[in-house]
Amino acid sequence: MKEIVIKKEDAVFWMDQSGCWRNSSGKFRKKKVIDLFHQSIAKDDDGYFIAQVRDGILEKVYFRVEDTAFFVFEVLINDDIILTLNTGKLLALDPGNLYVRDDHLYLDHENERIKFSERAMMQISSIIEEEGDHLVIYVRGNAFPIPEAPSSATAQETTDHFYQPS
Repeated sequence: MKEIVIKKEDAVFWMDQSGCWRNSSGKFRKKKVIDLFHQSIAKDDDGYFIAQVRDGILEKVYFRVEDTAFFVFEVLINDDIILTLNTGKLLALDPGNLYVRDDHLYLDHENERIKFSERAMMQISSIIEEEGDHLVIYVRGNAFPIPEAPSSATAQETTDHFYQPS
């Protein structure tokens, strides 16, 4: 199959630090386009891209991210805590993989950094408490401390850095 590849430096769209798609005209507004882009996110050795096959040609467009390509958009709290990602994927929360950086909550999963959207933060805040100088999340009656990661201002480039909570 023939391939057309657009490098991220040449892409006319990107994902901002809040998980919104943007181009030079501003934030994308059409939900159908936004959902299609989110569901099409993939990654290879060259970075994040979206792809589609049209007229027998694979079109692959790499894009820039201001923080990460993956976001928690919704949190369902029951016996288990289920996270809905921007890609549509459902993920059971592993509280041991949470951390805070620059006042934002993140989760590491399968070597990917996933950021909680503002809406998801509001949803999960009911089970997070401040204890002393750190946060703790309560899951099934157990307390899990949420470590603070180095600030992105002092860490390596955030699009290439992957924090491993201890």
